[in-house]
Amino acid sequence: MAIVMALNAGSSSLKFQLIEMPAETEIAAGVIDRIGLESSTMTVKFDGNKHKAGITALDHGEALKAALQAFLDLNIIPAFDVIVAVGHRVVQGADRYKGATLVTDAVIADIEDLAELAPLHNRANALGMRAVMELLPGVPQVAVFDTAFHQSIPAKNYLYALPYKYYEEFGIRKYGYHGTSVQFVSSEAAKAIDKPFEEAKVIVAHLGAGSSVTAVDHGKSLDTSMGMSPVAGLMMATRVGDIDPSVTYFLQEKTGMSNEEVVRMMNKESGWYGVSEISEDMREIEDTMNTNPRAMLTMEMFAERAISYVGSFMAKLNGADVIAFSGGVGENSPIVREMIMRQFKYMGIEIDEEVNNATHGKLKRISTDASTVPVYVVPTNEELAIVRDTYRLTK
Repeated sequence: MAIVMALNAGSSSLKFQLIEMPAETEIAAGVIDRIGLESSTMTVKFDGNKHKAGITALDHGEALKAALQAFLDLNIIPAFDVIVAVGHRVVQGADRYKGATLVTDAVIADIEDLAELAPLHNRANALGMRAVMELLPGVPQVAVFDTAFHQSIPAKNYLYALPYKYYEEFGIRKYGYHGTSVQFVSSEAAKAIDKPFEEAKVIVAHLGAGSSVTAVDHGKSLDTSMGMSPVAGLMMATRVGDIDPSVTYFLQEKTGMSNEEVVRMMNKESGWYGVSEISEDMREIEDTMNTNPRAMLTMEMFAERAISYVGSFMAKLNGADVIAFSGGVGENSPIVREMIMRQFKYMGIEIDEEVNNATHGKLKRISTDASTVPVYVVPTNEELAIVRDTYRLTK
């Protein structure tokens, strides 16, 4: 038995998955929430069962230790030595990493150094790696960067029109995120239309609490909606998306908020939640869209911003071979998919209403046979993508 563990360490959470390789069989998956508090919770799903327990995890090391012990106690694994490698999702690798890489002390130092670009995530990623070093000594680890896939974006698309010296001095540029998911989804979409990934032109709409649209040209990222941070681009669950930067200064003048408070508001209190004043959960907004004008406005704004990027990227690609919807909303919301794609009827793109309405969380073509561009729902699987990279680099 050779098991690879995928870890996704957040600021106060630790998601994990065990996958047996090379068969790619999921053994278990789960999450530990509320790390840093005495009332942490652990949920483990395995073999059709769901185990939930209250634990104390004051840091990521204690959280990982609790998860590993649960694997033994629940007879998920016979011993720790069946875990042959650990792969980590790392949010920010900037332009230092163009692919997955084996974890060393120097790599961890790099990840910590780049925390100023992703403070909540990168520090947690580094803590997860150090915890593995302590609890599973000698087990190789691999860092899989969200930003790596987007390193193929050309300068004309990643640079901001600021004085060039700020790019040279501080690395201010578009980095893009969701790269691991986008690479997986675009590859699966190309496979669905029976076209080699290296020849396909794919638009991926990764729609969820964090949302992005990416143009993939012949297997490489050409452009993406997120920017230097994951706040840019589409309207999201609590993130504002694209906005005139002068709004920050204007709000400070009018409200007395500090720069940090404005940034927090744009990250945590905006987006679907801020406009609807209902919820950051798209399902709750959809449920009231026909009776609550603000819910309908939120849906329309979200769709409009996605339409803008899909249309723009269609032009940049000089036409797409396939459009793929992924992410929690993209995979499970027929309404959102229809609201976006209806604007492309003029191009001959047609959604099959019956098939679209019946498609939730599974690989399925939702466009008609006559559609000029096929449109698919393609479930993402970041953990499997991470495990594949990890196994490839460590076997």
